[in-house]
Amino acid sequence: MNVGLTGKNLRMARFLNEGENAVIAAADHGFYYGPIDGVRDLPRALERVKDADGVLITPGMLERCGSVFTGRSRPLLVLRLSWVSSYGDQWGYHKSLQSDLMMPEDALAMGADVGITSCSLNSGDESTDATNLRQYAEFVRRGRQCGLPIVGEFYPGHTEDGPREMLQSQVATVCRIISEIGADAIKTFYTGKNFREIVASTPAPILVLGSGKAATELQSLQHAYDAVNDGARGVFFGRNVMQAKDPKKFLEALKAVVKQGVAPSTAARQFELDA
Repeated sequence: MNVGLTGKNLRMARFLNEGENAVIAAADHGFYYGPIDGVRDLPRALERVKDADGVLITPGMLERCGSVFTGRSRPLLVLRLSWVSSYGDQWGYHKSLQSDLMMPEDALAMGADVGITSCSLNSGDESTDATNLRQYAEFVRRGRQCGLPIVGEFYPGHTEDGPREMLQSQVATVCRIISEIGADAIKTFYTGKNFREIVASTPAPILVLGSGKAATELQSLQHAYDAVNDGARGVFFGRNVMQAKDPKKFLEALKAVVKQGVAPSTAARQFELDA
């Protein structure tokens, strides 16, 4: 018996198929912001992005959009397992308090291939950070027990708007901490030219998020291209996919850039995107 052939390893092998970079469409915005453009009619929206390697949604929406995840060519089901208050910036929340939605074994029972949960640190409060770290470690522990890979999400709040050096430092530190806890992969910001240093010091594969909606689709492709060239193993793109003029067409261009290394300008021309 191959002792390395566990349920979690099999799911990770599908997530990062034979070392191939992954393109995940994030469609969980309604969980934080309510019904925004691109995800108002989520069942219809997901039909346009079902050719992604995976789709990130919430447990409640799985019950309404489950047909996207049936069939042999279905995308991986990535389920969100927790909520963090710092994402409620429309309400002025800044304390990074976390709340569990479901445990990994519950997500596995619903058919999840991968679970994702935040690990918010450097909140400014030692007690909050200790609680958040303990919660994340519990997700990892239970993921190991039931065989569900756990992606650790680090979103450094308002640091994105601060000095680039501060973003680099925070992402580098927390990516290493999350890896030390046992994350199977990490979702976080692309920090620019020094991102390679973060990749080199982080044992877990890192996938970058798209953050806000880019001014043009070409800019979004360039963001993905730069991140992958600097060592990212793929992308979790939300608004830049879901709010694209033609999400299906943009997704094909994004896959060409991330998985095949096609130049962003070439992909934009090929798929007739907004440059």
